[in-house]
Amino acid sequence: MAEESILTDEFLRQLIDVGEADVLVGVPTYNNAATVGHVVQTIRAGLLKYFPRERAVIVNADGGSRDETANLVRGASINDLQHSTDLNALRTLHSISAEYAGGPATGTALRTILASAELLRVSACAVVSPESTTIGPEWIERLLRPVYQGNFDFVTPLYRRHKFDGLLMRNLVYPMTRAFYGRRVREPYASEFSFSGSLASHFLAQDIWVHEVGHTGTEIALTMSAITGGFRLAQSFLGVKPHLDARSADLVAAMRQTVGALFWSLEPNFSLWSSIRDSQPVPTVGGEQEVTLEPLRVNRKRLFDMFRSGVAELEPVLKSILSPPTLAELQRIATLAEEDDFCYGDELWARTVYEFAASYHKAVISRDHIIQALAPLYRGRAFTFLVENREASGEQVEQNVENFCLTCERLKASLLELWNGKK
Repeated sequence: MAEESILTDEFLRQLIDVGEADVLVGVPTYNNAATVGHVVQTIRAGLLKYFPRERAVIVNADGGSRDETANLVRGASINDLQHSTDLNALRTLHSISAEYAGGPATGTALRTILASAELLRVSACAVVSPESTTIGPEWIERLLRPVYQGNFDFVTPLYRRHKFDGLLMRNLVYPMTRAFYGRRVREPYASEFSFSGSLASHFLAQDIWVHEVGHTGTEIALTMSAITGGFRLAQSFLGVKPHLDARSADLVAAMRQTVGALFWSLEPNFSLWSSIRDSQPVPTVGGEQEVTLEPLRVNRKRLFDMFRSGVAELEPVLKSILSPPTLAELQRIATLAEEDDFCYGDELWARTVYEFAASYHKAVISRDHIIQALAPLYRGRAFTFLVENREASGEQVEQNVENFCLTCERLKASLLELWNGKK
């Protein structure tokens, strides 16, 4: 039974009008009129081309937009009277938009889409970001088909990325998720993914919704729930990932949503991850992740300076989080010259993250302060990654990421030693 408490009366009315559906595409929005029109029309084209005989619905969970977002979404509907002018439409295509309660929050939007999928008894559901301007109709098939055909329960994306895009994913989120939970999910925190109707019900039954991760780290929390629940996973190649301007990104917020949620998951899932020693690949549909090499400007000096100042200014905080040898090594490399001598290597970085995870578990200081303190150290690691891969090919970049993942898996035992032991 759907969680009707999360669905507003307006949402329920529109969903009841739909009845039941085979496939659903959810679009969480908040003031996305600049991009959502193109995204929704592309979703519409994908549903008409690849699922013409299925009962399909686009569900827009909106956080209270004050622009034209809702109207642009509703414009994708096709009713029976329009079939003669659109030969691909063999069924009604519903496209509904309603505001969820409580104001804009990604977790609430996703929970609303999950509840909608359960209420409509869909077989397969995909979530697409309203800002995915590089979307093509084939994305809809590549997300929904592996689930709709009944082979998989949860599908995450693979993208064509620049070698210096997604630094947080390559240097922390993916390697640590893989080391902790033993599955090689390249995009555990994804803005596009799909899932089965049964998995939607499983997600809704979890207790993450009463915790912070159910509001701000929901995407990765759902990925970990699918992994720990033993559901069938796959990855599907979508294409070009829109590039995010790092200058406009809030690193601490991103780390709260990813690393914070990842660290939080370790306590309820200790019995599972503590017994995992290595990792297994995840089936891939439609090709592997690709790396592009076109020019991309990154301010390396700013990363280095913020690392160096962070190590100095946060020394009292870092003393409560890190072991003396790790802190001493960080303080040593912070004195080195930029580029020529500085290196925040794989083993030191892996040890750093594991010591932060153990300190988060023990709550040696405020857990949010622990996440914030990791941000300047990550900048030092990102600087090293940029320098080491400056002249690297796409294949070399991928091999360097793989080498770091193997280092994380090898050193995972150190986290277990720290987990219940004294620092």
